This record gives sequence, structure tokens and C-alpha cells, in this order.
Amino acid sequence: MNRRQFILAGVAVGIAGAISLKPDDNGAPYNEYFSRLNKSLKDQGEYIPSMLVDLDRLDQNIAALKAQLNPEVDYRIVAKSLPSPDLLGYVMDKAQTNRLMVFHQPFLSHIAERYPNADVLMGKPMPVRAAEQFYQQLAAEPMFNAETQLQWLIDSKERLEQYLALAKIEQLSMQVNIEIDVGLHRGGLQAAEELDSLLDIIKANPGHLRFSGFMGYDPHVVKIPGIIMSPEQAYQQSQAIYQAFIDRLYQQAPEYKQQKLCFNGAGSPSVALHREKTVANELSAGSCLVKPTDFDIPTLSQYQAAAFIATPVLKKMPGTKLPAAEFAQDIFPLWDKNMQQTFFIYGGKWLAQYESPDGLQGNGLFGTSTNQEIVNGSNKVKLNVDDHVFLRPTQSEFVFLQFGDLIAYRQGQLVDKWPILPG
Repeated sequence: MNRRQFILAGVAVGIAGAISLKPDDNGAPYNEYFSRLNKSLKDQGEYIPSMLVDLDRLDQNIAALKAQLNPEVDYRIVAKSLPSPDLLGYVMDKAQTNRLMVFHQPFLSHIAERYPNADVLMGKPMPVRAAEQFYQQLAAEPMFNAETQLQWLIDSKERLEQYLALAKIEQLSMQVNIEIDVGLHRGGLQAAEELDSLLDIIKANPGHLRFSGFMGYDPHVVKIPGIIMSPEQAYQQSQAIYQAFIDRLYQQAPEYKQQKLCFNGAGSPSVALHREKTVANELSAGSCLVKPTDFDIPTLSQYQAAAFIATPVLKKMPGTKLPAAEFAQDIFPLWDKNMQQTFFIYGGKWLAQYESPDGLQGNGLFGTSTNQEIVNGSNKVKLNVDDHVFLRPTQSEFVFLQFGDLIAYRQGQLVDKWPILPG
């Protein structure tokens, strides 16, 4: 090969490489599902950013969870993942459980009033002042009996002593559930021997404290890189740690063998692993029922996305015209056909991913906006002003709180509006 042939070959390789990097045209019109939903929103909606919940898919996810649960354990709904009183009530009814896991003091106060028969386990340790606030807000003659229906989560001897001091001052009897570290390393007792001093405090104060069980959260078992440990190995390891705490409990205080205790475990990512054998007697999950994108994982493959953001298109423009780069408005689409159109939507910058129509993408050169987000798409995206862009939230617990009432729909028809938990 002579020098000229060598150079031409290099140019050819460079061109081929550049062509291979050129983005594909990912655009498409709405599928039937979102076309019908868009029409319902245009007929009945309020033309503002809204969070939608598909009740048909929610029903299917509840059924999938019930089929996946170990039949010998109880189910506790994670309230922060479904932060609407009506949504919680719907799931409680369909799943046939009154057990809730709560993570926020204002939510706890509201739930105690709205669902006075609920059995509540706190999902994280509350500062003792937040616990005090709850009791101050509790009605003078509440239907909710905090003494028997509420378990405070305790992660250390120091916090237990704080709660004991509050119980003595306010003349309270409090159930305490002890958080144990089963491998996540986000707090809780690290070794079974640490349990002894907490049991001594509880035993010495029977009028104010009652031990109610353990909480061992284990979502890490499905997230550890496989090169380090398989999910099954990580799960077995976490179960062994949990069992060591149970063994220590019965060794130090054998009377607890005769009591009904709460040994809570799992979480949406790991609940499937508890199916065949688990040391827990109740399992918690919530996010899997609406399945945000963070939960697109193998252990939840049978669940469907059941929550979407819908927001109207405010403006539609040809090409992609950027400040100080107007000369390139026709060049961008030559390289990336997904920049053939520009849309500006109502709101934006949510923790969410574009879902429908296919092929929508943000524009990193223009930047993001919570007011009017720029969205690009190819000419295959058949969107017009007042149509809706649909996104999937990456999580539910925070994103749901950024909108007003949840819009519940069934078979594409808007059927109800559900308020969000206050606070």
C-alpha cells in the first residue's frame, strides 16, 4: 500500500467511525396506550403538569406482589413510596393489610387521624423532638392507640435513652423496634452483642418501654456487583446476620419466644428473595407497586410501570435553534435526526425519564428548566401544542410530592383525584 492509499484508507475508516457514532432516529408517534391517555387529558385534564396513576396496572402489581410474597409472612406497605392517603387506602384494601411503614412525622400524624386502625412501624429513627411533636398533635381522645399500634424505630442505645426520657416526662408507654444492620451499613446495631444493653434498659422500664421486634432492611443484596457476590449469596449473608440477632434475643430474654414480635425485612428490590425462606415474619414494599425507573431490575421484572408525569406542550418549533448558535439550527438535525423538532413543555427538571412519544430527549446545550423545559424529537414524533409529553419518575417518594392531586385513571379514562399527604 502506497502513502496515498494509506491516507485514503485512514479517511475511510474515520468516516465509517463517524457514521457509526451518528445517533439513530428514535422517534415515533404515541402508541395506543398513550394516545388514548392524551385524548382523555385533552378532554378532561387541567393542562398543568400532573402525576398519573394507572389503577389497572396498580391492581396487576398488587396481585404480582401477593403472589411473590412468602405465604407465611405479613405484608407492610411502605407509605413514603405511595404518599397519598387515598392511594394508601386503595392499596390497603386491595392487598388486605392495615400495616404501614412511615418515614415522616407529619405523615404519621395524618395517618393516625385518617387510618385509626393502622398498625404503624416507623421506617427510620425519628429525632426525639419529632416524636414529642407527634404526641403533642395527637387528639385528646384519639381513636389511634399509639401505645399498641405504633412502633418507634431505635438505632442505638443513646436514642433509646432519649425516648425513655420522653416517655417518663409525658407518662407514655412506647413500643420500640430495634434497627439492625444486615449489610446495608446505613446505621442500626452492628453486632448482636450490642443488643444486650438495650434489652437491659427496656427490662428495667416496663411501664414506659416495650420491645416489639427488629427491622433489617436489605435492598443492597441485589445491588452488589456480581463479581463480588451474587444476590443469593448476599441475601443468605444478610439472613444469617438477622438470625444472629434473633438468637441473641432469645438467649438473653427467652420470654420473648412466647410473644408475637415484629421481625421486619425486605424492601421492593429484595422482596422476591424472601419467597422460599426468610427469618422475617413480615416484609415491606411500596415502590414496586408503581414501579419508577429506579426499580427496573431483574427481581421486579413482572411488575409494570404504573405512574407517569403528564405535561402539556406549550410551544413547537422546527429544527433546534440555540442562543448564539442560530447558524447551526439546520446542522444539528443533519447529525442527529432527534433534533429535527423542538418542543417546550410546561414545567420540567423532574427526576424522570421521557416515556412517550418515543425518541424525546433533553438538550444539554440549552440547559434545563423547571419552568419551560426544552425537549427535542425527530419528525416522526407527532406532537402538537396542547398534546402531552409523558415521563416516568425515577422514584415515587419525592417526585409524587412535586405535583398537586394524583390523577387516577383506568383504561385510559380519568376517574378520580387523590390528594397528596400533607407536610
